[in-house]
Amino acid sequence: MKVAIVTGAAKGIGRAITIMLAKKGIKVVANYKNSQKQAVELQEQLKKDGIDIDIFKADVSHREEVKKLIEYTIKKYNKIDIVINNAGISQYQLFTEITDEDWEKMMANNVNSVFYMSQETVKYMLQEHQGCIINISSIWGITGGSCEVAYSAAKSAIDGMTKALAKELGPSGIRVNSVAPGMIMTDMNQGFSKEELEEIKNNIPLEKIGRPEDVAKCIEWLIEDEYTTGQIISPNGGWVI
Repeated sequence: MKVAIVTGAAKGIGRAITIMLAKKGIKVVANYKNSQKQAVELQEQLKKDGIDIDIFKADVSHREEVKKLIEYTIKKYNKIDIVINNAGISQYQLFTEITDEDWEKMMANNVNSVFYMSQETVKYMLQEHQGCIINISSIWGITGGSCEVAYSAAKSAIDGMTKALAKELGPSGIRVNSVAPGMIMTDMNQGFSKEELEEIKNNIPLEKIGRPEDVAKCIEWLIEDEYTTGQIISPNGGWVI
């Protein structure tokens, strides 16, 4: 039996990943922060299919709350095999308008959360001499995004952490990878108009915007593959080649 923690699991990409893992027979602790209604709905939906998941409220931008999430998982399942660091926020604003508070909030939610989750779970993975950490980054972490400087910087930091940690933990049998999606239809992209979305589609070779399930399929492969680590994999429809 494998045990996984998915942060930001109640909606969008996190939700699709949680469903995929649960249907594979993996015990999932689905973390949420504000989306309790969606988390409960997800739990009830899977229960109708005879699948049980745990839901756990924690703000993973704070180490003490991360510790509570990890302690709950260890107490119930006695191990952690897989961590999906998906929780995060986005900001769309001019560089000159980014305040110190904006910057610190971005780094806390998108970078510190990955650092805390990884550091607090690695100690258990080291005991088992195996584990899989997958960080959800972004295409903007690779290319940079106009009017998304703070977000791009945060996602680049995640990718750098991924590569360094993969080198450090590889000898201990722990794999670390990033998935850097392109345009995926989630709540984060609700601010785009229909015309803007059409323009983006026209710039994507596959001429379509991705679904959360497309990212979940990539995650599924990374979990099953045993010889891939330290990689930044970008399901983006060919938007960046």
